[in-house]
Amino acid sequence: MEILAGFLIATVIALTGVGAGVITAPVLILFLGVPPSTAVGTALAYAAVVKIVVAAAQIMRRNVNYKVLAYMLAGGIPGVVIGALLFRSAAKHQQWAILYWVLGAIIIFSSGWNLYRHFWPGSTNRPQKERPKLISGLMLPIGAEVGFSSSGAGALGTVTLLSLTSMPAAKVVGTDIVFGLVVALIGSGIHILGGSYNMLVLIKLICGGIGGALTGSWIAPYIPNRPLRAALAVWLIFIGVEICIKAAHP
Repeated sequence: MEILAGFLIATVIALTGVGAGVITAPVLILFLGVPPSTAVGTALAYAAVVKIVVAAAQIMRRNVNYKVLAYMLAGGIPGVVIGALLFRSAAKHQQWAILYWVLGAIIIFSSGWNLYRHFWPGSTNRPQKERPKLISGLMLPIGAEVGFSSSGAGALGTVTLLSLTSMPAAKVVGTDIVFGLVVALIGSGIHILGGSYNMLVLIKLICGGIGGALTGSWIAPYIPNRPLRAALAVWLIFIGVEICIKAAHP
């Protein structure tokens, strides 16, 4: 089951650009019965492996703006360290309701944003130049979200880049994927050192995920992206609501 889940999640990530954490952690918690104490670290480690494949494809296509990436990492790296340490504190005190609320809220917001962009694609006015200080500042809490809940880099990073840069959509996606890879590597490393992961589940996810990432990257040019993103966003909103209900009724 975990191998199939890893394959499907990685395929969807490669096809839509939706972050690995926003899909993987909810699937592990709600459908595979993995406790949150290990689900977040496992999801982050899996995201890092999948994003290595996807990021390599974006780099080869020259879809990465390294100057903007440096601004993102300046705030994102300390943020993910803070978030991972906060998670360890919450785990120590068994405060899982906080994790569920944060995870559910991020999923609902990011999915709602994707739907907004789907139905009103021309509604966002793009700035004429980058705003590096704001980008770095906003990446701090986004990195913290990644370290704490494994989610946030994909959707929230994209929102930030669309709002504060003039980059074309392809470079927004590519730059954000590489950013997500770096913070996932750092965050998962902290979680693994703290023992907050499930190695058996992780190995099964990776076995399916590598094939899914390669398959998704190969078929991506032939699959209509917008309808798929819209359907995925609707499904994720229901998942986010389910997680919030779980937080309200632990």
